[in-house]
Amino acid sequence: MTQIFAHRGYAAVFSENTMGAFVEAEKAGADGLELDVQLTKDDEIVVIHDEKVNRTTDGSGYVKDFLFKDIRKLNASKKGVKKEPIPSLNEVLDWMQTNNLVCNIELKNDLIPYKGMEERVIQLVRNYGMTDRIIISSFNHYSVVYSYQLAPEIETAPLFNERIFMPWVYAQSIRAKGMHPKYSRISDKIIKSTMENGIAVRPYTVNKDADLHRFFNIRCSAIITDEPVKALNIRKQYTQG
Repeated sequence: MTQIFAHRGYAAVFSENTMGAFVEAEKAGADGLELDVQLTKDDEIVVIHDEKVNRTTDGSGYVKDFLFKDIRKLNASKKGVKKEPIPSLNEVLDWMQTNNLVCNIELKNDLIPYKGMEERVIQLVRNYGMTDRIIISSFNHYSVVYSYQLAPEIETAPLFNERIFMPWVYAQSIRAKGMHPKYSRISDKIIKSTMENGIAVRPYTVNKDADLHRFFNIRCSAIITDEPVKALNIRKQYTQG
């Protein structure tokens, strides 16, 4: 059965990468979460997509220039009156002790090379005993390889925005067990061949009905979506009877 990963939580309705969005994705019945991590000035792992806080909070500036205590004062809620802080990865993993979700942690270090990010994320995951519920991904494939070297027990999956010839060969070469391509840049044939070669395929970000039907129809490993409720409703059509 194709798994459903809620992209930055239930981001279609709730503020992305907030605890509210994660909790609502779990309530909706998503199989997993996708979230993004960066480091503050004092090396705390925080959950936010952009290198700057401007778009998703009421603040401005680079994540890397904030102390953790200061970045926590910002309001990350753009879809409601309730104030929500930027979560720490520690906070998310602590909450995940109460459920069975899988979590894809995207390392946002392709533009800013956060020194020590891989070590910090992996140590936290190990501290919580959650190595079997985590996937580490990044557009920075050097970081993906380094993460595998540090923790071969944690699944890794490179992110792609381009078409790759025989991507399963590349994934196998860097010991990745999954790959996360842009949904519009990969064919059904390539998806099937990749899965047949033992590599999970989880396209991002799949929101339109026709695209959701496409991936459920070919039994893709998983999809990453802002619309977990819509995806769950469509998936039922392929799992009933």
